[in-house]
Amino acid sequence: MPETGGPAAPVRRSSLRQQIADALRDEVLTGRLQAGRHFTVKEIAELYGVSATPVREALVDLAAQGLLDVEQHRGFQVRQFSAADFRSLTEAHAFVVEAFFRELAGQGRGMGQVPADVLASVRRRAEAAAHAARAGSLDVLVGCDLRFWRELSAIRGNPHICDFLDRIRTQTWIYAVPHLRALADPSGVCWSGHVALVDAVAEGDTAAAHALTAESTAHTRALLEKLAPARS
Repeated sequence: MPETGGPAAPVRRSSLRQQIADALRDEVLTGRLQAGRHFTVKEIAELYGVSATPVREALVDLAAQGLLDVEQHRGFQVRQFSAADFRSLTEAHAFVVEAFFRELAGQGRGMGQVPADVLASVRRRAEAAAHAARAGSLDVLVGCDLRFWRELSAIRGNPHICDFLDRIRTQTWIYAVPHLRALADPSGVCWSGHVALVDAVAEGDTAAAHALTAESTAHTRALLEKLAPARS
């Protein structure tokens, strides 16, 4: 989040609500707007040089996504997730993804019949996410990983599943990023099996897709369980 002592980047007048929501979402996801941070509609409006109405709408949208908590008569606070919340979120993500793969494989066209152009796009996201994970580029990794899972889940054609998984994945990153930033060198510590997962989907290999999803969940949990005590 830009420092209050200097001007924020200008925001175009079109779609102010969405632009402000996107900008603040990025700040929360990258850890620059930290968990527990309090702020008001007036503060954000002054920061971006806009009126209070689109800011209030944007903050309400982010609260509905589970990124912010509304504080009665005080404004908003970036939601704080506990280790227990993180574990529950990863369990929910794994459960829905596994059900998604089962249903996709059970369709008449099967997993292997996903359109080539769709798979090519998902593969590009996978390659970018895997590269960022190996390089330790956290800001890039968060964005690429979220886009990867969003496009992968969109294969099923159910926007509710896609939105639900995106919300859960976003919340897990909000918890994880501050711990990862505490590392002197985060290169290679995050799961980077995105491309292998796309290969499993392309080949219609449900068992491999399940195994890779479980591997991702186990790797992430073990990593954060190791890192979290160091910051307590």
